[in-house]
Amino acid sequence: MKLGIMQPYFFPYLGHFDLINCTDRWVVFDTAQYIRHGWINRNRILHPSKGWQYIIVPLQKHALHTTIEEICISEATTWRAKIIGQLAHYQKRAPYFRQVIGLVEECLDQKENRLSRLNVKILEKVCDYLDLNFNYRFFSEMNLDLPSVHAPGDWALRISQALGASEYVNPPGGGNIFDRQAFASSGIKLTIRDFPAMVYSCRGYQFEPNLSIIDTMMWKTPEDIKAYLDDNKKSP
Repeated sequence: MKLGIMQPYFFPYLGHFDLINCTDRWVVFDTAQYIRHGWINRNRILHPSKGWQYIIVPLQKHALHTTIEEICISEATTWRAKIIGQLAHYQKRAPYFRQVIGLVEECLDQKENRLSRLNVKILEKVCDYLDLNFNYRFFSEMNLDLPSVHAPGDWALRISQALGASEYVNPPGGGNIFDRQAFASSGIKLTIRDFPAMVYSCRGYQFEPNLSIIDTMMWKTPEDIKAYLDDNKKSP
C-alpha cells in the first residue's frame, strides 16, 4: 500500500494531486500547528494584468500554537464573493471558465466552519472532477498508538508503520527531513516525487508555474490533466 500524508491545503497546485494519484491511502495531517503565510488558507492564481495574486480564506483569531484542525473560518467579510470576483478575469480568455467557476462556487458553498474540513471537501470535489481516487482519513480521528516521535520526519515513518504501508510518497520540498535508513530498516520504500510542472498556454497571460489547481483547470480539460498525471505516475 502506497501512503501519502499531507496537511490540508486550500486549492493546492497540481503536484498535490500528483501525490494523491500516486497513492492508495491518504492521511490528512491536521494535528500540526497552523503556520501563518503557508498554503492552508491561501493560494495563487493569475493576476489580470501581470504575475499572480493570492486568494485567501480569512480566519478567526487564534492562539499561536493552535493546530490546523482547530482553525476556524471568519465570516466577517464576503470572502467567497471576493474570490469569485478575483477569478472573473479568466472569463475572457480561459476556455473552461464556465465549468471551473461552477466547480469553485460549489466548493466554496460548503457549510464548514473549520478550515481543514473545507479544504478536504474541496480536494474531494476536485478529485472527482479530475477522476482521481481520494481515499483519505483525518489523522486527528485515527487514534493511532504511535511510538515516540523525536523529529518531524518521524511522523511519516510511524504512521506508515502503523498502517502497514509498503511505500511512503512525499514531495521534494520536505525530502531532507526523512531518515532513509530508518525507512529501509522498517521495510518501507521512501519515494520523493519530483513532479514536473505542467506547462500550458494562457492566451495573453504569461505562464506562471505551480499556481493553484484552479488555474490549471481553467486552461486544460480534466481529461488532459488526468492524462498528464498518469503519464508521470511511473516517474520516481
